[in-house]
Amino acid sequence: MAPIVNQKYLRQVLTTSMEMRTKEIQDLVFSANPVTAILRKNDMFKPYHGADIRVPLMIDTLGAQWFTGYDKLDASPKEIINSAVFTPKNVAVGFSLTGTEMLANEGAGQIVDLLEQYQDNAEQSMGNEMELALHGDGTDGGGRSLIGLGAALPIVPNTGVYGGIDRGSVSMWRPNYFNANTDFTSINVTGWDVSTAPKIIRNILARRSKGNQKADLIICDINSYETLQSSLTAIQRITSSEVAKLGFDALELATPAGTVALLCANGVGTVMPENTIYGIDSSSLTMYYHLSRNMVPLFDGDGARPINQDAIVQYLVWNGQLVLKNPRYSWRLSTAAA
Repeated sequence: MAPIVNQKYLRQVLTTSMEMRTKEIQDLVFSANPVTAILRKNDMFKPYHGADIRVPLMIDTLGAQWFTGYDKLDASPKEIINSAVFTPKNVAVGFSLTGTEMLANEGAGQIVDLLEQYQDNAEQSMGNEMELALHGDGTDGGGRSLIGLGAALPIVPNTGVYGGIDRGSVSMWRPNYFNANTDFTSINVTGWDVSTAPKIIRNILARRSKGNQKADLIICDINSYETLQSSLTAIQRITSSEVAKLGFDALELATPAGTVALLCANGVGTVMPENTIYGIDSSSLTMYYHLSRNMVPLFDGDGARPINQDAIVQYLVWNGQLVLKNPRYSWRLSTAAA
């Protein structure tokens, strides 16, 4: 009879265990952050194919013309459709086991514990890295990182290139940036405190919405959130039931554009910028991923084994990109003191 447990089968157990956990890994990594959790809920995780991610855009509108009698009608050619182009990014978390470690953990009880430890750690590491990238601008790792909200919602929105489009020359491709100290003097508001915070949020939503399209997801750092929460009376502190179902506490705030959810980007090791609020139109934000690299093992079969070492190596890998397809209704607010 062949041995029940040996190194060959242990290597296959390693990969098979990761395959069996793939759905669980996706849930743990992407449900640990309110932004990606809501994207999953709204079915905004989309597979892509090919070398890049192309997002068709309506870049202009055809002009209307009032006329009478013998007026000449304008039919000048006009390009109204183009594409934003995003480069997919790869991220991997690797771990290895030596032959000595595998031998020491032969037997059903021990090998399950060892693999669970490594895979749990890989999931946590992947989640931490994805959250870091979510708030970044894509420059980490020599430009290899996911292009996060730092680039999608920059402090200077009229410079730089996003999706291959120059924001300096294409005004409709710019998100909005507000400063609580300088951009609300028209409503006699200066600075961020318990008396001004709700007025500022309501003013932004009124100005940056149209119909049912608005920033329905508002992510605050702890400082900004504390001020907003303190500004609401007890009867106004209504918990968002939809967001609560995803495992996050959120307040609902009534605005001229409708009710929006307010969340605090808290937690150990949070990388949310201080004194910052993101207003995100979640219907315009999409996480694209490749079907062949969606939180799966990088190597097929037994994994990689160096020809001159008694060890095996495996990686948890993901490939894709975060895309803000329509920046018109999304914004960033600085609440820092002057």
